[in-house]
Amino acid sequence: GRGTRRHNFREQLFDSGLAEDVAHPDKTAFKLFDFFANCEYFETEFNYDQVLELPRPQPLSGEPGGEGKGPTYTFAYEHLGADILSAIREETVGPQGMKIDRMFFDRFADVVREDPVVAKGVEAGQWDQVIDYVTREVFDKPEEYYTLAKLRRAAEVDRRLTLREILEKVFGLIPRFKSRDELLEEEFDQFAVTQKLEKAADILSIKNYFKAYATDGYLRSIIDKGRFSVLATNPAFNRTDFRAVPRQYRQLVPEYINDYVSLNQFAG
Repeated sequence: GRGTRRHNFREQLFDSGLAEDVAHPDKTAFKLFDFFANCEYFETEFNYDQVLELPRPQPLSGEPGGEGKGPTYTFAYEHLGADILSAIREETVGPQGMKIDRMFFDRFADVVREDPVVAKGVEAGQWDQVIDYVTREVFDKPEEYYTLAKLRRAAEVDRRLTLREILEKVFGLIPRFKSRDELLEEEFDQFAVTQKLEKAADILSIKNYFKAYATDGYLRSIIDKGRFSVLATNPAFNRTDFRAVPRQYRQLVPEYINDYVSLNQFAG
């Protein structure tokens, strides 16, 4: 639900001048009150291999075989036992995510690893052919209906994974998926080497500008259209942040990113 959605708390500031004081505006965690132990049940007890039998629909009044009586619903519940919320156990869901998502990803991994066409193509480094084959022959097929969007959700990564990255992880070519900030750091390090950045004071402001421009589509629109006055009320990257960037890099950073950096990988 809404609690699981991402949020930037700077967007709720009535005084934009306080934005600089909010060092970490992005929501990084939330608490889920599992009143009926659903998470525990689906992690430890539920049999994912069990084929569930659905109850047969009962005929309603007026239908052939009906007895003039529809389904009965009970809307009241009374609990007379002890307060089960008197003792709350807090359990962190880590980067590995929920069991059902891990199982979905693992089943996909088993399918592609056992496919000789995929395995041979990955070994030969024929990525274009492999990606095309998986998209045509593995995705959207009964009974799992694998899709790139579902695999991205199951992987629990804060950015948009490519199918190649997913296959590289499945076949052990990479140990894990890098986070969005890790990729941003790598891209900026390459930029710093190319531009021979040396002044520590400049590097911090330029890096802040680099990351903001690469990940914020609204900021890119402001910069690209030269609407710099709008930065006065922009909470994520404001006029003070922009003025801290050395003048020669205010245009150089966008030009470099648009020429050499794939922005799609930073999307959520």
